[in-house]
Formats: sequence, C-alpha cells, structure tokens
Amino acid sequence: MLKDPKVERFVIDFANQWLDLREIDATCPDRRLYPEFRPILRDAMLAETRAYFSEMLVNDLSADHIVQSNFVMINQRLAEHYQLKGIEGSAIRRVPLPADSHRGGLITQASILKISANGTVTSPVKRGAWVQNKIVGQPSEPPPPDIVAIEPDVRGTTTVREMLAKHRSNASCATCHNKIDPPGFALESYDVIGGWQTRYRSLGEGDPAPPDPSSGRNVGYKIALNVDAAGETPDGRPFKDIEGFRKLLLDDVRPIARDLASQLLIYATGAPVGFADRGGIDQILEKSAASRYGLRSLIHEIVQSPMFLSK
Repeated sequence: MLKDPKVERFVIDFANQWLDLREIDATCPDRRLYPEFRPILRDAMLAETRAYFSEMLVNDLSADHIVQSNFVMINQRLAEHYQLKGIEGSAIRRVPLPADSHRGGLITQASILKISANGTVTSPVKRGAWVQNKIVGQPSEPPPPDIVAIEPDVRGTTTVREMLAKHRSNASCATCHNKIDPPGFALESYDVIGGWQTRYRSLGEGDPAPPDPSSGRNVGYKIALNVDAAGETPDGRPFKDIEGFRKLLLDDVRPIARDLASQLLIYATGAPVGFADRGGIDQILEKSAASRYGLRSLIHEIVQSPMFLSK
C-alpha cells in the first residue's frame, strides 16, 4: 500500500495533523519586518516539509532525520531563503547540504519555524512547547490563568530572553519554563519565517538593514540586538546553539521514535494512546530498532500490532 500513489494523501494528512501544518496561515508576518514573505515562499515551505516526510517514508529514514540530516528538499525560492546557491526552478528536489549549513531535519524547516512563532517576533516558549509536544512527546501544562503573556518589543530595545526572565522568576512558571525554554532558545537563530538570524529585526533602534534580497528594494526595518541561542537542558547539559542542542537530542533518539510511533498509531486508529499501550509501543520500537526506527519500519510494525488490529 505504501507504494500506491494514493500514499500522497497520507503524507499530507498525517503531516498536517502531526506537525500542525494547517496552522501555517494562523499568523501573518509583519510586512514591515518581513517584506520577503510572499505566497510563493509560503507554498514552498509546505512543499518542503511534505516532500521531506515522503523522502523519509520511501527510504525508511531513521527517526534521527526528524532532528538532523545532510540534505533538504527545496526549490529555488526556498534555496534563496536558506542562503543556498546553485538551485534553479520551482520543482522541489533533494539537495545535499554543505558541512557548515544550519539546515537539515524537520525542526529547522521554515514551515515549522513559522508555525511555532507569531507574526511579529519569535517565541521561545511557543517553539519550545512545540518541540516538547510534537518531537519529544512531553506536552507542557498550560500557563497559570493569572500569568500575562509577554508583549513583543518591535522597537529593538529588549530581547525575548530578557522578557522571559520575569516569567522564569515566578515559581509557578519556572518548572515548565525549565523544560520548554531550552529548545525555544536553541531555535532563536531562526526568525519568524524561518530565515537565519544573528541579530533581531527592529522597527526602532538598530543599524541600517541591507535591501530585500528577493526584490532588491530597501526595507523599513533595522538590525538590532544580537541573538543568543545558548541554553541548558533540564538535566544540566549546556549548549551554545542549535547544533549543540541537536547533538543533545540525538544522544537518545528513542523518545523521539516513541513519539513518532505514538503519533502514527493515533492517526491509524483514531484513538488516543494511553498508559496501557506503553508495552505495545515498546514492542514496536524493539522490532524497528535495527533500522534506528525508520519511518517505513515503524509503519510496518504498527499495522501488524495488536493495538492497530484491535482498536
């Protein structure tokens, strides 16, 4: 069945459900800050993620590829966005990455980074919660009702990290923030639309910005404060940037594979995965361990499992 052309519908539907791709239009980037964001880029973002998931499926790529890979699935417009040269045409194709690239995997794709941000600024809390929920399988608790969300500073005078310090100082917030902030901080080097950034964009203070690379026109924003993508995991392991964080995630890929298997099982049965299913998922993981939890292998084991056959 996985060889049938109809599998494309599964790729689209499952990716929408698992990765929240339906939320791609939930926010609209501020045109003053992100003038390069246009429908053609938005469409390429979705096409990349779906093509990447399909590549994982066809080639039985391991769960590691959720976090990191040595290739991307892009076209010319997305290559320009990722600052990769030599790619022409609108067709999505597999492109090898240079050794110093900050791309690869699912979590650094523009669609994911846009969905997990908002229209004005990046959000370490939202992105961190997304990683915990969708990749690691550790959903965070909702914030206390008396905690007010931070207001974005588009004037370029305060970093998101500085604003979050107030939340982290609150005892009722600290426990969750210690879990969700680290992956969010690691992804701070990617802006609202998934572009690489070393400094934040600002509508107030800052240095003059270069012209829009996609049009050559002058832009209305400035380049302001430096981005700090360092952090520390809840168990005390420090990282300096997204590359360091990815290495820490891949120290143990089993939780990532467990969450992927759980998401596939939910999609396949339409039923939630409960505590009683843990043993069954462990068996699925054991049987697919030889492929390092390849996507195709996981699906094969799921459809033969008692959970799939009986739910």
